[in-house]
Formats: sequence, structure tokens, C-alpha cells
Amino acid sequence: MKVYPTPGLQTRDPVTKQLIPQDGLEVPDGDLFYAHRLRDNDVTLTPPKPVKPVIAGDKA
Repeated sequence: MKVYPTPGLQTRDPVTKQLIPQDGLEVPDGDLFYAHRLRDNDVTLTPPKPVKPVIAGDKA
């Protein structure tokens, strides 16, 4: 399964100690650490929505 950090949160991989990147991290399906993170809403299975860049002088 591929997990993504919940917007506004940062979660570290317990093995590498690196933050989970915004583009997600592939982890084993039965991983208890990530099952707990999913239950606590620290990570999500849905990718983040792309942010539309704001161009200076562009008014909506």
C-alpha cells in the first residue's frame, strides 16, 4: 500500500527515520506501524490534491 502524510502533519518512517515524502511511500500491507498511523489519521491512503500555483497579478 502507498501512504501519504496527512496535510499539516509530518510522520517519520520507523526504519529510515526520514519524513514520509509528499508523493507517498510504498509500505507492506500488513505493517503494524502504518496500520496504527492510519487509525490515528497521521497518514492517509489518498494522495494529496495538487496545489494550483498563484500567479502574481492574477485575480480571481
